[in-house]
Amino acid sequence: MYSPSAAANSANTTELSNRMFVYEVVGLRQSTATDSLNYPIRQSGSVFITVPYSRMNQEMQRITRMGGKIVSIQPLTADNQANGKAAAKAQPKAEPGAEPQQNQSEEKGKPMTQAKAKSKADIPVNIYRPNAPFIGKCISNKELVKEGGIGTCRHLTFDISAGDLRYLEGQSIGIIPDGTDDKGKPHKLRLYSIASTRHGDNLDDKTVSLCVRQLEYKHPETGETVFGVCSTFLCNIEEGADVKITGPVGKEMLLPDDPEATVIMMATGTGIAPFRAFLWRMFFEQHEDYKFKGQAWLIFGVTTTPNILYKEQLEEIQEKFPDNFRLTYAISREQKNSEGGRMYIQHRVGENADELWSLMQKPNTHTYICGLKGMEDGIDSALTVAAEKNGVTWSDYQRQMKKAGRWHVETY
Repeated sequence: MYSPSAAANSANTTELSNRMFVYEVVGLRQSTATDSLNYPIRQSGSVFITVPYSRMNQEMQRITRMGGKIVSIQPLTADNQANGKAAAKAQPKAEPGAEPQQNQSEEKGKPMTQAKAKSKADIPVNIYRPNAPFIGKCISNKELVKEGGIGTCRHLTFDISAGDLRYLEGQSIGIIPDGTDDKGKPHKLRLYSIASTRHGDNLDDKTVSLCVRQLEYKHPETGETVFGVCSTFLCNIEEGADVKITGPVGKEMLLPDDPEATVIMMATGTGIAPFRAFLWRMFFEQHEDYKFKGQAWLIFGVTTTPNILYKEQLEEIQEKFPDNFRLTYAISREQKNSEGGRMYIQHRVGENADELWSLMQKPNTHTYICGLKGMEDGIDSALTVAAEKNGVTWSDYQRQMKKAGRWHVETY
């Protein structure tokens, strides 16, 4: 899903962030992960890693995951740049206290190594920026719209094993399409909600996936059909092709850590992307530190049945976990609302408004809205009626939920 509102979170690199530092590290374990690095890993002694200021916290976390310990951090100078070593140890050591070392007890050799987000300090942001994007590789590009459906929508998976990109469910990544604009300049990035869990579709921490619908519209003056630059680039990308990736960004749509939480999800079209990540983490993956026992309810608005993205998997979850997952469709061109018109997501919310309102009274209920801009207006109207039945002003209660971090919206 393309999410332009997250683009404002991607700050420009400052002069400070261009400064370089040298980490002296001991204890990095020998593994396929360390063997693939572009600096020598020795069985004894220290390893010296050059790190930009903007990446210091992220590098600390990565080193910790690999079993290493930082024994000193020093500015990069001409002396230590020449030989890849830190300056003389006469200077006091700087211990990395800014980031908690959460994964020291992690078992070696297991996949799913990314840390669970416990606070906003742990959320990875802007590991790769537009001026230095990560070059991933497309390893899968599959059509999601079934025969008879409207338009094209692709599930894309990119190999990210060659870099340090990591992310959490609910975040977005930027894609910079190949080519130039009409002024001869490189295209600007577009942000898309991530459709995979932090461990990727293969559960090996080596991929990231997107759900992308090709944008197509009529030019208001000429009537000519116009195709979106980045969505067309992604929908047509071939397996094996390189793709420029930035990010991740976003803290608004993160999944709560609480395995007992009630999670209400309202999506239209490719707004399903972050909720696919949520549901896969809840029901398809196995975690020692996260076993979902709460309630998840997805209300999903689409145009036709063939346009229900990930239909088979969603209905599989519903069948296997009927006590924990509820699935409600609003199929606009096939179903009718109570007034005989087309069935949109706000009508389904209206039908279930009293139950939704009741669930929202629980302090561990999180409500998410993702999809076309404007969908939140109809949802607000439906919930206003339910709130008024209980003597509450919906807008006031909604503000309380936002303040408590329980109301999450990403529309585009």
